[in-house]
Amino acid sequence: MKAKIMRDEAAGEQHTQELGKWKAWDEFLEAKANAGFRQSSWYAAFRVAYNGWKHFGTVLRDGGTVVGGAVILTRSFTPEKCYYYIPDGPVLLEGDTDAEQEQVFRTIMEFIEEKRQNERQVVSHLCINPRWEHVPSFVRGFQESSHYYGSPRDTQCIDLNSSESAILAQMKPKGRYNVGVAQRHGVSVVEDVSPQGIEDFLSIYEETFARKGRHGLDPDYFHALIPMLSASERGSIFFAEYQGTRLATALVVYFGRTATYYHGGSRAIHRNVMAPYLLQFEIMRKAKVLGCQCYDLFGVSPQSEPSTSNGWTDISVFKRKFGGRELRLVPTLEYIYDPIAYQEWKAKHGGDSHDLPLDRTPLDSSFRATQVLGDGLPASASVTAGVQVGNL
Repeated sequence: MKAKIMRDEAAGEQHTQELGKWKAWDEFLEAKANAGFRQSSWYAAFRVAYNGWKHFGTVLRDGGTVVGGAVILTRSFTPEKCYYYIPDGPVLLEGDTDAEQEQVFRTIMEFIEEKRQNERQVVSHLCINPRWEHVPSFVRGFQESSHYYGSPRDTQCIDLNSSESAILAQMKPKGRYNVGVAQRHGVSVVEDVSPQGIEDFLSIYEETFARKGRHGLDPDYFHALIPMLSASERGSIFFAEYQGTRLATALVVYFGRTATYYHGGSRAIHRNVMAPYLLQFEIMRKAKVLGCQCYDLFGVSPQSEPSTSNGWTDISVFKRKFGGRELRLVPTLEYIYDPIAYQEWKAKHGGDSHDLPLDRTPLDSSFRATQVLGDGLPASASVTAGVQVGNL
């Protein structure tokens, strides 16, 4: 019995330490101006619960200060093979010098390489989707990917630090006018994360995709995600209603200083009342009250792309009517470990999407010149002095 108690106490202490590591990591992310929620503890937990994906991670400290890190998801595509994926990461400290960021990046890569060397499965490749606006010169050995991993590389962001009247004033004239049209028609906006709210969301979402001739995400995805977001106060479902009918919906995620329009849709009826416009404005108002400084509309087609290059030009036009600035992130990058395994993965999944949003965003051709080549992984896994490595 004594041995059992000691084991239980040790397990409890280890669990407390793990929670402490995640807490420090989440706090580091949420303090950043442009943090991505898909590096957070709750997103990793969601992927484990919904997909059965595994994950590992590292957090780097200089003294007691977190200076970077990464949560790496592991997805098997055969019993013997898998790949690594870092959504919204790796994460570096914006204020660091290039040399300091390089130190952190190389240490992260060394940590991943050590994990790969001990992996039971063959690792085909590593994909990174960092929220960087340029590729640092020290990021070498990667190639630009043509596969969409679920992270738009162009998005539209609205500054919420301004007053409500200023937010309206910076919109395109048509966007501002349509907000007023919806108000004059008596459109109202409500939140509802109840079981009925989830079903109403799915009904509008599925109707939208059917109208576009596209396949959306499985309902089970939202049945897993929405209760998790709601329980942790990380997100909510909004509806625009007119004469008792819910015409438009949005699933919004709150993380750090940013609210993100993650998924949504609208019905084809009563288009004249402009319900989606008031819906987005009321979400901005709510996010502002919650202390958010940015509203991320999560994906627009690059303005340099031809208007016929994808099926989501109309949603991009809609989003740009709310003003803000276009944030152009670096392309999705891949580091190939095993070319044969990579080609097998590409044959099986290269044309699929893991997390297809309403507004899939292709890579902008202007980024072609930023493809980075060379030796990105050092032969030895030595940790540069000054940076302490810990596991998540």
